[in-house]
Order: sequence, then structure tokens, then C-alpha cells
Amino acid sequence: REMAKESTFRDLLEILMSASGEIEQACKHSRELVDLDSCLLLITECFRCLRNACVECTKNQHVLRNLGLISSSVHLIGLLHGIKIKEELLLTALRCSLQFLGNIAAGNVDSQNSIWKCAFPDLFLTCLTYSDEKVIAYCCMVLFTCLNSEKVRELLDPENLTVAVHVLKVYKEQLESEWSFLIFTDHLLKCPELVKTLYAKLSNQERVTLLELMMAKVSEKSPVASKDVNVFVSHAAFLAECFQEKCEAVLKLTSATDADDEEALVTIRLLDVLCEMTSNNGQLERLQALPGLLETAIDTLRLTHFAGKQAVNVFTATHAMTGQEEISHPAVGFKSHLIRLIGNLCYKNKENQDKVYELDGIPLILDNCGIDDNNPFVSQWAVYAIRNLTEQNERNQEFIARMEERRLADNSALESMGLEVEKRDNNLILRSARKKP
Repeated sequence: REMAKESTFRDLLEILMSASGEIEQACKHSRELVDLDSCLLLITECFRCLRNACVECTKNQHVLRNLGLISSSVHLIGLLHGIKIKEELLLTALRCSLQFLGNIAAGNVDSQNSIWKCAFPDLFLTCLTYSDEKVIAYCCMVLFTCLNSEKVRELLDPENLTVAVHVLKVYKEQLESEWSFLIFTDHLLKCPELVKTLYAKLSNQERVTLLELMMAKVSEKSPVASKDVNVFVSHAAFLAECFQEKCEAVLKLTSATDADDEEALVTIRLLDVLCEMTSNNGQLERLQALPGLLETAIDTLRLTHFAGKQAVNVFTATHAMTGQEEISHPAVGFKSHLIRLIGNLCYKNKENQDKVYELDGIPLILDNCGIDDNNPFVSQWAVYAIRNLTEQNERNQEFIARMEERRLADNSALESMGLEVEKRDNNLILRSARKKP
């Protein structure tokens, strides 16, 4: 391919331009589309040649771009889309044309900018909503290849934001589409302003999908790059604000008829992501300072705990399962995650430890530490939270001791967490309650 002559590419360009004219005439005069079969075959073969010529060949990429093949191809793709048939010849031509754009853009900034100038947003809006999965996937490939931080900001325009919405729908409907996933995790999620704008535009179902993508991003095992720390904290602050506004929506799930309430499902996913974000030690200190988040977590835990005691529902502690059953209710684990979040926010943070004490959150956590099939691992998260609340905090330690002395706290609660209270020299020690041999 390195030996290919420019004249060969000029010939291919002339064939494509001639084919474009033939399609335009066919559409204008309402000729039978079957007459275009040979034309579509010719277009496909031209794009196959161009596609292959660009693979790992910067020279050919530059030559083809300078000849104007990018703009000509974008124009032809628009014409092909206008042919309202779904026959294989048309689909193959469209697929090959998008593959060509993806290959000419690969590793070539000039080609990426040229495609963006010619194709954004119209080509992407057209192909992302096409009826063929491969056309959609190749379109996502082109979009991913062309994006950078500056281009991502162009999506903030209300008209262009629709491109991001369509990519999200592609991910939701075609989970095997790696390109749509990468567009978000490698590009769009790195712009907090875009995430906020997009979140406001989405339906609750789409918000759940966006939060799942954010969970995938924050769960990555590789450490967050220093340049992305502020992005991470900005996301956390925004999601904390959303959680604080909508947290009470989860109480709708006390009713069996509202088990699929979409606003409540968003609240659950918000909590999941916040738990994961506050588990990252690199940014924990800044996340612990988010205003109102700890108070909201405690208040929500109190409300759900009270709701579970008032009537039998998903927030009612239960251990009647045989081990063969599985609870599929979306709120399963919600109280566990609230306690996990509280524990994270109190990790080596005296101010938050004291805040939980002042909000009467310690008895609440102790009252949620028993076996509960609706909240798997709740005991473990309660242990974690109590340890973080009492670490180098004498007042919280003494408070638990007084509760035990006055029988306000059932000693079995601490035992169920594998802990016991021991006094030494008038000091309270929270220690493991392993039985001695």
C-alpha cells in the first residue's frame, strides 16, 4: 500500500463522485432503486480499497485527505442514507464507507479534524440512529477516534448534546458495543460540565445507564491520574447533590406496586456510585468534605429503618431465607450501602465522626447490624463503620460503653459484629470478641 500512486486514488475519487451523481439523479427522477445495484457494488469496492489503503499508512491518509476524499465520502454517506431500502448491497456500502473514515482518522489528527468539520453533528446523528447494528458500531468507532477534550465541549451545545444522548442509547441497547462504552469512559465522562448537562436532559432510565457507566469508570483498578482528580471530585459533588435531592424517592419502594419506580432506581444507583467513589483513598479527604452528604446518608438510613419497622417491606430486616432463594428487589442492600457510605466518610475524619454522634447515628448503625437477608453483608459494613467512628475518638467509644451499661444497646448486637467492649483503666476498648480456647 505504501507504493500506491496518487493517480490511483484520483481514479477512485472520480468513480465515487460519478456514483454520487447517479444516486442523486435516481432519487430526483424516482427511478427504480434496483437500477442502483451495480452502482452500490462499485461504491463498496472503492471504499474497500480506500479503507485498506489507510491501514497503518500515514502517507496514504494524507494523500486521500488532500484529494478531498473525506468530504466526498461524507456527502456520499448522506446520499446512501437517503435511499430508503434495507437491502444488503446498501448496508455493505454504508459499512465500508464508515470503516474508511475510521481508518483514515486512526492516529491522524489532521484527518480527525477534517472529518469533524465535514461530519459533525449531522453524519453522527444520522448513523447513530440507523437500523443496522454494524453501521451504528462503525459510526461509534469514527466518533471515538475523532474526539478529544476540545471536541467534547462542543457537545455542550443543546443541538449537539443529542449526539451524546444517542451514544448512551446505543450502549443501553447494544451492550456488546465496545465503542459506545469507550466514548463515555475515555472522553465524555472527563467533562463534568457535560455530565451535568446531559444528566438534566435524560430520562430516569437513561440516568441509570449513565450511572452504570460512571460506576465502571470509578471502579477501574488503575489509579486516577492527577489531572483527573478534580474531574473525579466534581462528579462526586454533583452526584452527592443529586442524591441529597432525591434520596427520599427510595421510600416509594416500600410499596410492592412501586417496586420498579424509576426515580427510586436512580437513587439506588447514585448511592452505589458514591460508595465506590468514597472508597478511593486518593480523593477521600476531599470527598469527606462534601456538604450535607453525611447528614443525608444518616437521615436516609433512619427513614428506611423506620419504614421497615412500621410495616413489612423491603426495608424490614429478615432472615427467613433458606439459602436457595434470591431476593431480586432493587432495594436489596440499600441500607448496607448507606452504612458503608457513612463508614467511608468517617474514615480517619474526626469532624465526621463527631457529626454522626451529634446526629444520633451510632445507635442507628448498631440497630442495623443483625442478620438481614434484605441487606447482605450489613454486619460487616456495620463493623467497618463502628471501627471508623471509634478510631481515636474517645467520646464515641465512651458513648457505646454507656449504651451497653444502661442496656440501651443490646450486647448481642456488638457480638453479632464480632466485637466486645472492654474497660481498661477507665478507658473503653473495642476489641475482637473471639472466643478463647
